[in-house]
Amino acid sequence: MKNILIILALVIFVFLGFFGVSYIKSVNLGDRTVSVIIEPGEGFSSVADQLIESGVVNSRVMLKYPARWRGVDRKLVPGRYDFTGTNSCRSVLDKLENGDFLVIKVTIYEGAPIWKVASTLAARMEIDSAEVIARNTDSAYLAQFDLPCLEGYLYPETYFWPWGTDLDIILKDMIKMHQKQTADIWSEHVVNGLSKEEIVVMASIIEAEALLDDEKPRISSVYQNRIRKGMKLDADPTVIYGLGGLDRPLNRQDLRKMTPYNTYRKKGLPPTAINSPGLAAIKAALNPEATEYLYFVADGTGRHRFSKSNAEHNRARRAIKQEMKARGQ
Repeated sequence: MKNILIILALVIFVFLGFFGVSYIKSVNLGDRTVSVIIEPGEGFSSVADQLIESGVVNSRVMLKYPARWRGVDRKLVPGRYDFTGTNSCRSVLDKLENGDFLVIKVTIYEGAPIWKVASTLAARMEIDSAEVIARNTDSAYLAQFDLPCLEGYLYPETYFWPWGTDLDIILKDMIKMHQKQTADIWSEHVVNGLSKEEIVVMASIIEAEALLDDEKPRISSVYQNRIRKGMKLDADPTVIYGLGGLDRPLNRQDLRKMTPYNTYRKKGLPPTAINSPGLAAIKAALNPEATEYLYFVADGTGRHRFSKSNAEHNRARRAIKQEMKARGQ
């Protein structure tokens, strides 16, 4: 009897040892990255099939039974799980148990027009960029946010979204961020009687013109002064936007093309914002510097020179041209 118990204990010991080794034995994926997507409501058996077939692990038994004992098979979190390097059944179940799915970092930069936002979301979140563009002018969709369009209200920020996040959730997050960041800056007195929507439009032009935050209130003053005097804005970025974006400098023919965004041809603000302005630009639109400037020109260093008259503006342009030539620019 004693010998039988000893043999049985040895068998159990060997079995447990084999089980333990198999449970922690690693499979090396080398340079590969394997993505396993768990859909809502998907069963563990299907997930195990993906893991086995893709070579992440090589033992269904070492997945199935420990998953049952640990309760992992009953609480799968939907998402995309990426596996690289070496993996064991234990480490895979740890990853699934912790819901360690892929979270993607997405940065929307200040001054990004809607088509750049769309292309960024397409590249990072694998979302159809055409759907983003379509929602920009979908009045039924926009009504829930009481917005005229998406352009200008997709706040530039770094976001973290789980892979597979629905587009509407992504857009809602960006709109809510805009609302949160601007909630405390509005006042009853708005320069030139502009509405909130018009302030966002103005901010987007300022964002497109200014590289440096400290210049934004002064650039704002130029456009506010021109509006007050009934002058056209003559803003290059609006023309570029109306032409669908350009990868070259504007030319005279571009300036003659009539679009709703050509502020060389039409007085007042364009019909919508032309990009996603940041908070500094929105504040500058609300609080322009007190100046008499009506013109500005880039000086080739990232800054601008401001003038009160067209004659002064032309002199500044000639001087900058000579200075840039002397610098070899």
